[in-house]
Amino acid sequence: MDNAAYLSLSRLSGLRKEMTTIANNLANMSTTGFRREGVVFSEFIRAAPDGGGSLSMTEARVRRTDMTAGAMERTGGDLDLAIDGDAFFLVAGEDGHRLTRAGAFQQDEAGAVVDADGRALLDEGGAAIAVPPDVGQVSIEPDGALLGDGRFLARIALVTVENASALVREDGVRFRTDEPLAPGDATVAQGFVEGANVSPVEEMARMIDVQRAYEMGQSLLSSEDERIRTAVRTLGAAG
Repeated sequence: MDNAAYLSLSRLSGLRKEMTTIANNLANMSTTGFRREGVVFSEFIRAAPDGGGSLSMTEARVRRTDMTAGAMERTGGDLDLAIDGDAFFLVAGEDGHRLTRAGAFQQDEAGAVVDADGRALLDEGGAAIAVPPDVGQVSIEPDGALLGDGRFLARIALVTVENASALVREDGVRFRTDEPLAPGDATVAQGFVEGANVSPVEEMARMIDVQRAYEMGQSLLSSEDERIRTAVRTLGAAG
């Protein structure tokens, strides 16, 4: 295969990954606490297939998460919570705690406060938060204190990590890390959830740019294929 084809295919492969990422962002526009993603193109050098020199190509090797906060959306729910500031809620996981900004919580049959996937919301001590069955009114203070009928029940953990790049994305709304957790500088707003930080206009503009770049790459491949065919026909006729 000609060098130009190698270069074009490496670019097309990266653009395909970027298009998949954009489509996922658009699909999660209404997902509470979702963080949009992007891809980072990096250069890598590979020996030329003809045995001489090298090729400089690109590849979308890194997926980047945009940690910009989404807009707060009022719901009025007692256990719908949004964070104002640099922090995360802490929820339980089968193999360790997870960090999230998705604050649409509810009570399960046992009274535990859980997220949409049944993961328990944790307090500052790492214990699952539960509301006794005899509690009629639940209120959450800005500092994360959870009150039942005016009585203190627990304080919701608001945590952060020093290095945001240490967060490993598990899905659109949850992250894990091996870094030590620290108290986050944030407050809690009851009756709100944080929307996805996806701008449909920006994502559609990106999608159009990627599609045009992909079409240009396909055009280059077609032109290169025709050039090689023409060279082969010419050499064949001359022989």
